[in-house]
Amino acid sequence: MYLGVNLNVMPQNKTQPTRTDVNTFLKQVAPQEKQQDCFTLLNLMEKITRAKPVLWGTAIVGFGSYPYQYASRRAGEWFLTGFSPRKHAISLYLFCDLQHPQLSFDNLGKHKRGKGCLYIKKCADINLDVLEVIIRKAIALTKQV
Repeated sequence: MYLGVNLNVMPQNKTQPTRTDVNTFLKQVAPQEKQQDCFTLLNLMEKITRAKPVLWGTAIVGFGSYPYQYASRRAGEWFLTGFSPRKHAISLYLFCDLQHPQLSFDNLGKHKRGKGCLYIKKCADINLDVLEVIIRKAIALTKQV
């Protein structure tokens, strides 16, 4: 105990899996083109992971799961890959270091990258076959950690 706080209790992630129907969530996405892109990504990620989609929190569609543990000993379960239709772009969650030499973004098309996220405006801007390869490699790298 430190100042009334039990330091042995690790806090849970704020974002947790829900029982909300993913299709119902995606049918509310606007505009229509973004909604169609989300269903395209849903089908692609379901094919890659062979896992059913789960809505995490209020706006993230996740697939599969893996255990993680930080150096701080905080541990939990998280989804292997997923996406979220955000206002300015669709965020694709890949969870490995996108600077990894095994990942090539050549020929992907128009996108932006963060540390573990890829951002696209629309599926028409990217090559979905290249995206599939990237997602598969990112999942393999995530599982290695």
